[in-house]
Amino acid sequence: MPRRHLLAAALCLGLISAPVAQALAWEDELFALRQRWEHATTAMAESRREDALSALAEEAGVLAEAHPQASEVLVWRGIILASLAREAGGLSALGAAKEARRVLERAVALDPEGHRGSAYVTLGALYDRVPGWPVAFGDEATAEAMFRKALAIRPEGIDVNTYYAAYLEAAGRETEALSHARRAVAGQARVGREASDEALRDRARAMVARLQE
Repeated sequence: MPRRHLLAAALCLGLISAPVAQALAWEDELFALRQRWEHATTAMAESRREDALSALAEEAGVLAEAHPQASEVLVWRGIILASLAREAGGLSALGAAKEARRVLERAVALDPEGHRGSAYVTLGALYDRVPGWPVAFGDEATAEAMFRKALAIRPEGIDVNTYYAAYLEAAGRETEALSHARRAVAGQARVGREASDEALRDRARAMVARLQE
């Protein structure tokens, strides 16, 4: 029997409390958002990507407003906003980047592990990529601190090792960058994140080839 039918039957019998039912409802909505984000960032034509991510960011905002204590929802809103900022580029992306940072900081205040380190990976990428003061909040030292927090939680993650390797390469720390790029290549893709993790693995492979030359 499909999950939604089981849930409806249980509710009719009074076997599931309202808070639990609400949690299951946001999990279903978040799962759909995650799937669409995965498609938008890995399979969608570049010309359509920004509009798709903008629509997803609005939906994630509505979901986060409805469930302000659900740290996983906040982490995913931050990830979507960060993806939108990266896609938009330039000064027009700063609003999305700043909102992503605010949401992710709220998420880690609720859950110090930041949804298995994902919040810290995204914060690290934001601090690494956005301009510094007075334009925005970019800061290399903070970026590295965020990446290291993520590594402490998920040391073999494809995402954190790829982004940290890119940070290290840009900083001229090529031996360290090569080490983390290799770890990314050897990492295991996460369930539900296979397409995006494999895209990051390809980036890591390219870094390995470049840094070994």
